[in-house]
Amino acid sequence: MPFTKLQFRPGINRETTSYTNEGGWFDCDKIRFRYGVPEKIGGWYKVSGNTFQGTCRALHPWVVLDGTQFMGVGTNLKYYIEEGGSFNDVTPLRLTTSAGDVTFAATNGSAVITASDTDHGAIQGDFVTFSGAATLGGNITASVLNQEYEITDIVNANSYKFTATATANSSDSGNGGGSTVGKYQINIGLNTSVSGTGWGAGTWGRSTWGSASSLLASGATLRLWSHDNFGEDLLMNVRDGGIYYWDRSDSSSSFVRAVALSDESSDAKTPTIAKQIMVSDVDRHVIAFGCDPETAIGTQDPLLIRFSDQESLTTWTASTTNTAGSLRVGSGSEIICAVETKQQVIVFTDNSVHAMQFLGPPFTFGIRQISGNTTVIGPMAAKAVDDTVFWMGDQEFYVYDGGVKKLPCSVKSYVFNDFNLGQGLKVFSALNSSYGEIWWFYCSESSSEIDKYVIFNYEENVWSYGNLSRTAWVDRGILTYPIAAGDNYLYYQEFGLDDGSTTPDSAVEAFIQSSQIDIGEGERFVFVSKLIPDITFDGSTSNSPAVTFTLQTRNNPGGAYLQSDDSTVTQSAAGSSTVVEQFTQEADVRLRGRSFAIKVSNSDIQNQWRLGTPRVEIRSDGRR
Repeated sequence: MPFTKLQFRPGINRETTSYTNEGGWFDCDKIRFRYGVPEKIGGWYKVSGNTFQGTCRALHPWVVLDGTQFMGVGTNLKYYIEEGGSFNDVTPLRLTTSAGDVTFAATNGSAVITASDTDHGAIQGDFVTFSGAATLGGNITASVLNQEYEITDIVNANSYKFTATATANSSDSGNGGGSTVGKYQINIGLNTSVSGTGWGAGTWGRSTWGSASSLLASGATLRLWSHDNFGEDLLMNVRDGGIYYWDRSDSSSSFVRAVALSDESSDAKTPTIAKQIMVSDVDRHVIAFGCDPETAIGTQDPLLIRFSDQESLTTWTASTTNTAGSLRVGSGSEIICAVETKQQVIVFTDNSVHAMQFLGPPFTFGIRQISGNTTVIGPMAAKAVDDTVFWMGDQEFYVYDGGVKKLPCSVKSYVFNDFNLGQGLKVFSALNSSYGEIWWFYCSESSSEIDKYVIFNYEENVWSYGNLSRTAWVDRGILTYPIAAGDNYLYYQEFGLDDGSTTPDSAVEAFIQSSQIDIGEGERFVFVSKLIPDITFDGSTSNSPAVTFTLQTRNNPGGAYLQSDDSTVTQSAAGSSTVVEQFTQEADVRLRGRSFAIKVSNSDIQNQWRLGTPRVEIRSDGRR
């Protein structure tokens, strides 16, 4: 009987039906393509056992002069600087009270404490640290009060509640004395986008039942961070919020909190609000996008770009003796994001794309529009690879490589037909340069948090997709492996072969399935009687890695698969001379149908595989 090689076009194609896509791949999970063939992606492992609070949506690594590696970690609740696996809270403060401004009241038998502080400005979920408090008289001692707490309920503009680490008794009748100081961290942000105004359009419990809430109110927008290092120090910005500065020299022995950049500067024109900040690598200007102008500090202009004097964090007033200045984008209603390439900064508005370049004195920077009627789905959805930028737009993918054009995508319908547009701001792009890939992570239609990804291999121009919950990612560079955030942990990606989020490690289950294959024009039935696999387990650490080959037949393109036959293909027993191509030689199957498809999958640990060109023995056959 004749054998037929199963050679498939690289990449997944969901823009046609499975039957039309004969000779291609139709479905997958945890799969990438290299050299035209599919293989299982790498595993992941926790950077450390320590966790952070909130959902991380921004990561930034940098190295200081003594060789110490830091990682900025921005969540919806806090901002951390990670060092050696530990998360150091450097969240800026928005208010420090005078001594005695805060008083406490306890209820016998309850751990809930009511704090009174006139015009506290807090919202539910905010964090406050007390110091200088005295005991209330019983279990609520000074040491219980003098620590950080999360505010659990807003009573009114002058009082709120938190849950103490001890339960009050009848002796707790004091108010904490007259020396209590409250240090309030900046308001938290939303973890899920809420559109519109009115009930539910802000943080739960921020006001009375049924009250309206503007999306510009504190804590009422999705918390996104931008950040960049200025030498050893770090600049950070809450989108549509404050600009902050962390000084490495002030944190040589312990980590101090970041402060408002305007507090570090004697320049009264230092911006105080922005959509994004960046340090230009080539010319060392600090650039603020969508910020407040010199003439109206505190009032945001969503299309304004300002830049500091060269090599300066604190000089922002434009003059003939410095290179500080500003530009205003001429189209769109707001700046969505900006991405730096080797030659320029690409600026995206809600309907246009612009190129910003360093010109030198006297103009410093210039900007020109390079595309109109172009969208970007969110502030984190664009990624630069050298001088090329890839991004996800509304129902499209785009690339800029000297000109803006739509990126042909063979899985576009699959992605956008199962897409939660209401959570589009969460979409982020990730560079995996070791494999020449851009990943976009997004929320499926039924999920309010990221649960899916789509990969574009820009070296081989192929697409794949899968399921994985990650909320931020940074490529290797100063790091050995990419690092991603998920489930309050940081993970090394492409590290090992398994899912290190569980104890013990579990398998990274991967599969790929072909489109249907028939004989001739599909008018005849086929009989499949034998499978000769072709696969390599190179990189596996298991003594007997295995995959399952599944052949399935159907009679009509729209029908269900009627027959299937599974065959486990296992590498030969390990030995000093065993090579990865020594595996199960052949598998007998018995299947009939007008067409058939092949699926390759694995579900065991310590397993890495790459598919070659399997062969099947097929012949024309009758229905019976």
